[in-house]
Amino acid sequence: MSEKKIKITQVRSIIGGTKKQKATIQALGLGRPNYSVERKDNACTKGQIRVVQHLVKVEEV
Repeated sequence: MSEKKIKITQVRSIIGGTKKQKATIQALGLGRPNYSVERKDNACTKGQIRVVQHLVKVEEV
C-alpha cells in the first residue's frame, strides 16, 4: 500500500515573511519561487503548508 504524495510548489517569494515562515519554507525543501518538491501527505506536512499557504500551491500526485 503506497502513501499518497503531494506536490508543493513555491509561487511567491519569502522576502518580507516572518522567521517562522522562512524556516517552514526551508524545512519543506523550497527556497525560490517555482521550485517544487514531493512530500508524503500527512498531518505534519499539512501543518507546514498551513503556515505558508499564501506562498505555495499544492497538488496531489
